[in-house]
Amino acid sequence: MAGHSKWANIQHRKGRQDEKRGKIWTRVIREITVAARLGGADLALNPRLRLAVEKAKAANMPADTVKKNIDKATGNLEGVQYEEIRYEGYGIGGAAVILDTMTDNRVRTVAEVRHALSKHGGNLGTDGSVSFQFKHCGQLIFAPGTSEDQVMEVALEAGADDVITDDDGAVEVITAPAAFEVVKAALEAAGLTPAVAEVTLRPENTVELTGEEGLRMQKLLDMIEDLDDVQAVFHNAEISP
Repeated sequence: MAGHSKWANIQHRKGRQDEKRGKIWTRVIREITVAARLGGADLALNPRLRLAVEKAKAANMPADTVKKNIDKATGNLEGVQYEEIRYEGYGIGGAAVILDTMTDNRVRTVAEVRHALSKHGGNLGTDGSVSFQFKHCGQLIFAPGTSEDQVMEVALEAGADDVITDDDGAVEVITAPAAFEVVKAALEAAGLTPAVAEVTLRPENTVELTGEEGLRMQKLLDMIEDLDDVQAVFHNAEISP
């Protein structure tokens, strides 16, 4: 199955994440805290916490820091209580935007989100206004040049839902959220290491933005991603130079 070109957008996102390495630690700690509080400290029984700990390892977070935050979440140490809130809205050209936040002050967070969106031409929507345009799924993306046939053989055998080759040669594997870890492990065991591997909200359709519209959308995304309470940003904009 063919897909759109998204490799340049992925590379830009990874570059932005590298620039904000310190902020990544903050976000991972919040994710560990909430995952442990909701599902317990046992990694074997808590897939969300397993993924959060994997992110911590990828960000070179010390094991002691991970353990301390799990202990805080499960009541062994005193810590801040975070609330998860999802916001939906619109960016440039009607592009759909979803923000997942974790906050200890929802009044502050909604004010910051609304300001960031409106400053660059977007606006905050109501619950459900854009979420129907996204699919909750596991997503593994391999760099252009990766063998599509090999990825397809391993992924589908392991239980993936679909394998998509994008216009730029990147290979994308889509799984049910529950099958993500099994498929990822099978691909890695076959020597296939994804550039991106996450349980995410994948847009069903994209809005292509170029020139001035693309620049405005990127400024909007950069601003909302910089907000302290924002954990993840999902959107359906495909930004081209």
